[in-house]
Amino acid sequence: MLDFFRNHKRLMMFMLILVIVPGLGFVGIQGFRGFFDESANVASVNGHKITRAEYDDAMRQQLDRARQMLGGQFDAKMFDTPERRKEMLDSLIEQRVLADETQRLHLTASDDAVRRTLLSDPVISSLKNPDGSIDVNRYKELLAMQGMTPDQYDERVRYTLATQQLPGSIEGSAFTSKTLAQNLTALAEQQREVQGLAFNPHDYVAKVQPTDAQLQAYYDAHRNDFATPATATIQYLVMSPAALAAGLQPTDADLKKFYDDNIAHYQTAAQMRASLILVAVAPNASADDKTKAKQRADALLAQVKAHPDDFAKVAEQSSQDPASASKGGDLGYFGRGMMAGGQAFDDAAFKLKKDEISDVVPTDVGYLILKATDVKPSVTQPFDTVKDAIAKDLKTQLAGKAFSDDSDGFTSVVYEQAKSLQPAADKYKLQIQTATVTPQPNAALPPGSPLNNAKFLSAVFANDSVQAHNNTQAIDVGNNTLIAAHVTDYKPAAVPPLDTVKDAVRQKVIAVQADESAHKDGIAKLAELQKSNASTGFSAPLKVSRNDAQGLPPAALSAIYKADAQKLPAYVGVDLGDAGYAVYRVNAVVPGAPIDPQRLVAAQQQIAQAEAQSEVEAYVQALRARSKVKFYGSLDSAQAGGD
Repeated sequence: MLDFFRNHKRLMMFMLILVIVPGLGFVGIQGFRGFFDESANVASVNGHKITRAEYDDAMRQQLDRARQMLGGQFDAKMFDTPERRKEMLDSLIEQRVLADETQRLHLTASDDAVRRTLLSDPVISSLKNPDGSIDVNRYKELLAMQGMTPDQYDERVRYTLATQQLPGSIEGSAFTSKTLAQNLTALAEQQREVQGLAFNPHDYVAKVQPTDAQLQAYYDAHRNDFATPATATIQYLVMSPAALAAGLQPTDADLKKFYDDNIAHYQTAAQMRASLILVAVAPNASADDKTKAKQRADALLAQVKAHPDDFAKVAEQSSQDPASASKGGDLGYFGRGMMAGGQAFDDAAFKLKKDEISDVVPTDVGYLILKATDVKPSVTQPFDTVKDAIAKDLKTQLAGKAFSDDSDGFTSVVYEQAKSLQPAADKYKLQIQTATVTPQPNAALPPGSPLNNAKFLSAVFANDSVQAHNNTQAIDVGNNTLIAAHVTDYKPAAVPPLDTVKDAVRQKVIAVQADESAHKDGIAKLAELQKSNASTGFSAPLKVSRNDAQGLPPAALSAIYKADAQKLPAYVGVDLGDAGYAVYRVNAVVPGAPIDPQRLVAAQQQIAQAEAQSEVEAYVQALRARSKVKFYGSLDSAQAGGD
C-alpha cells in the first residue's frame, strides 16, 4: 500500500485534493482526520477522546516506575498482558469520568492553592534566588523544554487540585470505630502453631527418566516455546533536542548576546544586615496615638544618634518588635522585598552605608529606626566565568527550538526518501546508529530506550519495513523524541528441529514430571494424615501470624488460617505451583499480645484509610456506570473490556 502511494504521488495528491478540500469546509482539519482515523484513540468518555498517545505515555511511565523499583528483576513481559493493558485503560477512563464530574460541579482551585502547590514542588524550589524569589527566566526555560508556558502549567496544577477535591472529601470523612479496629488487630496478630512437610519437585528429578516418545509429545505440544524470535538488524535515527544539541556550536557572539540579554540571571542580588528599633502603631490608632508614637521614635533616634554604640542596648530595651528586640534589634541578612514594611523599609535600608543610622521611617506597622551593620552589594559573575554554562543553556534552547521547527521536516524526509536514512541524517546532522531488535522489548536496554517502544517495534516488523525495505515512519515515542529505522537484515521467527533443542525439551519434561510426582505424593500424604492424625515427619513447630508469616508463602498462610480452630490438630494441603506441594499440621491457636493504645489508634487510621479508598473506588465506579464509555479497536492485539 505504501509503495503505491510513493509511486503515484501526483495521482494520489489530486485524489486527496478532490476528497479532502470540500470536507474541510464542514469539519475542519482536526475533525476530518479524527472522523476517519479512530485508530488514534483508544476510548472516549462522554465524547472526550482518550488518545493512543495518552495511553502509550501512561504505559511508558508505568514501565519506567517498575524498572526503578525492580532493577535487575524487571521483566517487561509482566506488563505486556491483556489484563495489564485493560487495567491501564480503566485507570485513564476513571480519571476522565472524575474530571467530568469535577467540571459538572464547577469545582476549581484558588490562585493561592495553586501558588502553594507550585512552591512546594522541590524542582521549582531549586530555582530560588538567594533573596527567596523564583528565577522566572529559568522557570520559563524549564517549562519550555516540556512544551508548556507558565500559564499552561498553572492551569494543569489547578486542574489536578480540582479533580482531587471529590476523592479528598470522601477520604476525609472516613471513620472506623475503636471496637472494629481492636477486633481486626487482634485477628491480625493471632498466632497459629504449625508444622510443615514439603514435597519439593527437586527431590524427584533424579527419579524421572522421560522416554523419547514423551520428549516428542511434549515438543509437539509446545513447539512455540522453543521458537527463536524474529530479529531485525536496523539502522536508526533518533531526533530529539539532545540529539540536535550535539550538532550545535554557538559562536562567542551568540554566547555574549545571551549573557547580556539574561544578565539578571548571573547577578547576586544585593543584601544587607541591619538592626531595628520599632515603635509600633496599631492600624486603627488615633491621630493622637500616632503623634505620640512619632515623638517617641524621634526621641529614640536622638538617643542612638548621640550614642551609636548603644543601638543594640536601646533596641533590646525599647523596640516593640519582639522577634528582633531580644537580639539587640538584629534582623540578619535580607534582600529587597523580604521584610515587613514594604517599599518604605527597602528604600530606607538599602541607601544606608555600613554603620549608618537611618532617620525615622514611617511604615504600615509603625515607625522604624534602622542601623546598617553590613552591606553586600549586587555581584555580577564575569562572562568568562559562566561562558561554559551559557553554552550549555543556549544549546539546550536552540536544540528545543530546532526540534520544534524541524520535526515535521524530519518526518517528511524519512517518508519521502524511503530507501535510506542517510538523507535525513545529512540534513539534520544526526548520527545513524545500528541495533538488532526483536518484536518484544529488551529488558537489558536502559529505562526509556526508544528501541523498546511498542509502536516503534511494530513499525520495524511491518511488511513495508522487512519486505519492501522502506524506512519506518518517524515514530513519536514521547519526551520530544522521534525515531525512524531502516531494516538491513531480517530473520523470521523459526522453530528449530527437536534434535537441536532436545536437551532443553528434556529439562522441561523432567521438571513437569517431577512436579506432577511431588503433587501426587503430597495429596496422598494429606489424605493419609487426615485419617491417622500422625505428627511424625514434620518440621519443628513454628508460630505464624497474618502479620508475621515467618517466610511461609501467602497461599500457605491463607490455607493455615482457613483450618477450623475448633478441630485441632488440623491438616491442610497447599499447591505451591513450581515449588511443589506442602502439607501443614495446625497444632494450636495462640492469642496475640495485648494492644497498646498508640497501636490501636494507628490501626484505626489504617483501616479508615482502606475503607475510604474503597468508598472512593465505589464512587468512581458509580460515575463510570452513568457515563458513556466507548472503546476503539484493540490495545496491542488485546481487546479492552467494554462497558
